[in-house]
Order: sequence, then structure tokens, then C-alpha cells
Amino acid sequence: MGGIEYVVIAGFFGLAAGVVAKIKGAGFWIWFVIGTVLPGIGLLGAILSRWESHELRRRCEECGKVVALHDQVCMRCGRDLDWPAEALAPRAGAR
Repeated sequence: MGGIEYVVIAGFFGLAAGVVAKIKGAGFWIWFVIGTVLPGIGLLGAILSRWESHELRRRCEECGKVVALHDQVCMRCGRDLDWPAEALAPRAGAR
């Protein structure tokens, strides 16, 4: 019976890591997997990860899409982005 308890505990750690990451604006499923495979470390990583909504942003010069400042390629048009002269403020309503 030792294996089933580990699977249940790992599942709950994965769920907790996914929920924490989703609240911070990151992907639920990737953090769910990380939290399940590495139960304590994955949850701690999700807690210590950055808030996506607090990141500075910039506008693509070609298509006008607003992307995160750390993105190097626009996901809409594929243009390679240079470092901007000015950055946009974080999203409205960010904590």
C-alpha cells in the first residue's frame, strides 16, 4: 500500500502547484506536472515564481501585438524583436 499513498500525495502537490501557478498567471498543466513529479520542490518553485501580470511589456513594431518584455519573437507575426526604447506598464488590475 506504500505506492498508492505516494501517488495521492504527489497528485495533491501537483494540484497545489498548478493552482498557485495559475493564480500567478502561468500555465496550470506544466506546473501540475512539475508539482507531481517533484512534490515539494515543484510547489516551492510555483510559490517562488514570478507574477506574469507584474512583468513589463512592449508592443511589436510590425503587427502591434503587446508581448512580454522578455519575449524575443512576436508570437503573432514571428518578427524578431529588438530591445525597446520604452517599456509599457504591467497589465491593468495587476496586484
